[in-house]
Amino acid sequence: MENLAISDPHQQGLGRGPTSTPPVLGPNAARPPQPQQLPVQMFTTAAQLLDLTDKKLMVALRDGRKLIGILRSWDQFANLVLQSTKERLFVTPGYGPNPGRGLYADIERGIFLVRGENVLLLGEIDLEKDDDPPPGYDVADPETVQALAKLKKADDRKKERRHKLSGEAEAFFYGGTTSQDHQRATRLHQAWI
Repeated sequence: MENLAISDPHQQGLGRGPTSTPPVLGPNAARPPQPQQLPVQMFTTAAQLLDLTDKKLMVALRDGRKLIGILRSWDQFANLVLQSTKERLFVTPGYGPNPGRGLYADIERGIFLVRGENVLLLGEIDLEKDDDPPPGYDVADPETVQALAKLKKADDRKKERRHKLSGEAEAFFYGGTTSQDHQRATRLHQAWI
């Protein structure tokens, strides 16, 4: 055991003898590696909204709606105020008059306040391509698109209800388990034997 004082120089390789050299101090000292910085585009916090203020955005909400408007104000919770807002409705191909193409329509909404927790995705709109229709979609009358969207939603609910009922019927038939559970249990049982 060595007796060391505070004033003694630090020895980097303790117990290794005279081969160790003291660290270089001053301007020639080696700097510890700095943590890697993310590029400016990678910030997704409310602070990035500062760069998007007064720009045209498309905001996708958790309930599926798409809003297009000019970002005028925001707060630390990413609550947004959009001006000249339009809600864009889409109907997928197969529900319109042309089966190979979908339909869309814009409905004027004016000033819109969006709560930050409802924002799924947002992005700046390229003003050069703003007037171009989305690829694979044609412009249609808002009432037509709303009616077709309601029809599609009703069809989706029916399919979901049918799927749920078929799962319940399987569970009843296999005594509270689905056929997949039954098949898995059968394979495990056969492997056990």
